Order: sequence, then structure tokens, then C-alpha cells
Amino acid sequence: MLVNGKSGDLISIRDRGLLYGDGVFRTMLARNGHALHSLLHLQKLQQDCTKLGITCPALSRLADELKTLLVQHPEGIIKLIVTRGLATRGYAPPPDTEPTHIWDVTPLPSYPDEWASEGVIVRVCDIRLSEQPRLAGVKHLNRLENVLAAAEWSDTNIAEGLLLNAQGHVIEGTRSNLFVLRGGVLYTPVLSRCGVAGVQRDRVLSYATSHKMAVKICDLTLADVLSADEVFLVNSVIGVWPVRTLQTKRWGDFTFTHRLQAQMAQKDGV
Repeated sequence: MLVNGKSGDLISIRDRGLLYGDGVFRTMLARNGHALHSLLHLQKLQQDCTKLGITCPALSRLADELKTLLVQHPEGIIKLIVTRGLATRGYAPPPDTEPTHIWDVTPLPSYPDEWASEGVIVRVCDIRLSEQPRLAGVKHLNRLENVLAAAEWSDTNIAEGLLLNAQGHVIEGTRSNLFVLRGGVLYTPVLSRCGVAGVQRDRVLSYATSHKMAVKICDLTLADVLSADEVFLVNSVIGVWPVRTLQTKRWGDFTFTHRLQAQMAQKDGV
């Protein structure tokens, strides 16, 4: 672990990331000494910092620290956190605060191989996402809704839970972005009111554009998802997972999703 570029695992108890969740983060997959799509992740982090008015460390500094980290940890999950820094009393951000940035590395998770090939079981979560357009798309540290949603089930056969908003629109998974294929058109939920815009979501949208697919970013109901030809989930750790089961619906044809998996894997890089 690195804290502000130095080896260590301690931060101040007055750090605003700890006190208020005042910060952002990104998660990368490291393989063979490379953090996949690291530039995209760092650019997203910088954009999120800008949206929240947090001073982001220079991308060149972060890139250099990441290289150092990868020498020691060539395989694993790398998480980069940037907080606004130390707090004075009260919610209002101090005008001249130095940000805190933290690198953490954890082992690669172990998922059943068949989840990527034969699809996953997904449930609908009871908790509903609140809406705050100012935070929409940002991967901020306030993830309590996701924590509570993920705590709703203990069945290890269920790989993910879908999160809806109060209006009943499907937004995302607890840790993933959602795509729906229906009639040759690729759909994904609009994230203008809530939700996280992940790097893999952007990559799928770029893939669709480069292959001249019709794409619609719009409100999706649960009925829209259940009537799809294919449904799949993406994030930077799992890659692409086809959905096999949601409520009483079963899917067995993953032709497009498997093709996308192969194409995305070919383009994996730093």
C-alpha cells in the first residue's frame, strides 16, 4: 500500500475521506505487471475529482507510482483512492486542502469459470438508489447503498444484484454496469441522475460505435431487461458476464456477449 506516494497503511483520523466519504476511487485489474486500461482509469479519476472540486494529483505522478507498485505486485486488484484531504470541523471544505491519495492491492478474486461462459444468476435488490444529479456517474466513496444492497443475499450462487431507482428504472449492478441487447439494438441505462459510469461501460459503448451498432442510452424498466435477447454485466475485474437467470427469466443464447468478450479481451492493455 502507498499513501501519498510512500509505503504505509495509515491515514489521519481527520481525513475527509474517512469522515465524510469525501473522495473518489477507481479499481484496476493487474496482469503480468500491467494495469489494464490504466490511462482510462486515471482520466476517469481526474474527471470525477474535477466534478467534486477535489485537486487531483498529477496523472504523471500517479502513473509513475503505479509503475513502481506493479513491480512489487504484478498480479492483483489495484485500487486508487483520492480524498479531499484533512478536515477542519464542519462539512464545508477548507479552501486550501492537500488531497490524500492511496494505492491498495488485493489478490485476484476467484470466480467459477462457467460464470463467464454459461452466464450468471442475478437478483433484483430491495434497496432503491437515491438520485443526485451532481454525483451521477461519479465513482465517489459514498457507497453505502451498494453495501446495503450487497448484504441482502448470502447465496453464493447469485453473482450480482440489480439496483433500481425510486421510479423503477434499472440503473446498474451493485458493482457493475448493465447492457441489454434487443432486436439488434444495444441498450444501457442513462446515468444522469444516479449510478457509476465505469471504464468498461465506456469500452463497450466504443465497441458498439466502432461496429456501427445502434445504441440507446435511456431509461430501462425491469420489463425491458426481462424482454431482452441478451443481458450482460461489465466491470474492470469481471470483464463481461452474460446473465443466465433473472427472476423467472432464463437466457441460453449468448452469441453476442461471447463475441464481445473475445473482442474486449483482444484489446486489453495498459
